[in-house]
Amino acid sequence: MAVTDASRVATTGRTAPRARTLSLTSELVALTVRPEPELPFPDYWTLLSDEELDALAARYDAECGDDPLWVFAYGSLIWKPDFDAVDHMRAAAYGWHRSFCLKMEAWRGTPKQPGLMMALERGGRCDGVIYRIRQEDRVTQIRRMFFRELRVHENLHMVRWIPVETAAGKMRVMVFWAGPSGERVANRLPLDEVAWILARARGHAGSCAEYLFNTVAHLEEFGIHDRNLWTLQRLVADEIKAIHGL
Repeated sequence: MAVTDASRVATTGRTAPRARTLSLTSELVALTVRPEPELPFPDYWTLLSDEELDALAARYDAECGDDPLWVFAYGSLIWKPDFDAVDHMRAAAYGWHRSFCLKMEAWRGTPKQPGLMMALERGGRCDGVIYRIRQEDRVTQIRRMFFRELRVHENLHMVRWIPVETAAGKMRVMVFWAGPSGERVANRLPLDEVAWILARARGHAGSCAEYLFNTVAHLEEFGIHDRNLWTLQRLVADEIKAIHGL
């Protein structure tokens, strides 16, 4: 089964959604989106070659061995995965929590107005969805994920294996952007400051408000209610209304 939209995958592990109404509506999100040119990679990044991506995918496939490969999705991989999955289920990662902490000057931001992307930071608990990657061409599927999530040598440390708890017991899964470090990380920003940025940042891939909206909406579809994100979407909605005098 090719997963191209989390709303079309099989319902294994999905609970009935709760009746909540987002303050951040699609109409408000539309106000944050406008065409932006795609920017080149900064000079301080070194792109991975095709051969390096092939070797990296083969390495992680070998590390998984004969066990099924599951990927933990906590953000955009829930609603915009770039792999083919054959199963999915709810999962909880203990010792991690979602955080808008990665500064972006491209994709959903620009050098003049950097955006923020979610990553996993230490502490707490993160509820998400794990997807089992199709076995027949698993190396190809891993390579697709690495091309999307990593792309450059400077991001290679942003993929790791972590344990998660599921209805089927404890499992080891692959995750991206867990425990980020370096100059691109903005730790412990207050939610109102994060909201100010998300309401204004946009790039060629869309706006940060759109990214937040899709994540929260799809988490709710899976019966996952992240209190911080729920507060954040309300704050972002208020910011957009203030910007446009609504």
